[in-house]
Amino acid sequence: MKKFVIAISRQFGCGAHEISEKLSKQLSVPVYDKEIIKLSATESGIDENIFQFYDERPSRSFLYSLMSDGYAAVTNSPGTLEDKVFLYQYDTIKKVAEENCIIVGRCADYILRENDALFSVFLYADMDYRRARVIDTYGIDAKDAVKEIRATDKKRARFHDFYSDSKWGDATSYDLCINVARLGVDGAVDLIIRSINNICN
Repeated sequence: MKKFVIAISRQFGCGAHEISEKLSKQLSVPVYDKEIIKLSATESGIDENIFQFYDERPSRSFLYSLMSDGYAAVTNSPGTLEDKVFLYQYDTIKKVAEENCIIVGRCADYILRENDALFSVFLYADMDYRRARVIDTYGIDAKDAVKEIRATDKKRARFHDFYSDSKWGDATSYDLCINVARLGVDGAVDLIIRSINNICN
């Protein structure tokens, strides 16, 4: 099988964590979600709590410097702590993608856009499905569930759209979009695996 890197973008409450874990087991490859934060913190020596704070939040100064000066120039410049956090995560994503793996969120689909092994997926579902799932999975109070879903989706969309030239959730930005409410978690896993097999074999 050819090399592959699955980058999963997701609406909140679609089961991305469960789907990525099942993919990891069936494909025998590592999955990186919060692990990106841990690896970046270890590599940088910066407190992990700082990475947690800035996780999937856009940094205007970082983006400007990256676009105008290039990655190497920004890496070697003093920069702010916020900039360095994003740079280490950027670098970590590039490194883990040297081998077959699954990466959840953190704009990996855009960071790896020139990687021929990239297979990008977007997971979505209707609000009723996601509301029920976040209440059950995360214990979020029923009266706060929709508000939490919308706030998280907004944060993820802003982060992705800030760093990339594509729109978060736009079907044309991904190789595969899956309605998890329609297919279910196992159906989504099966569809992704079949797609990878078709592409890589």
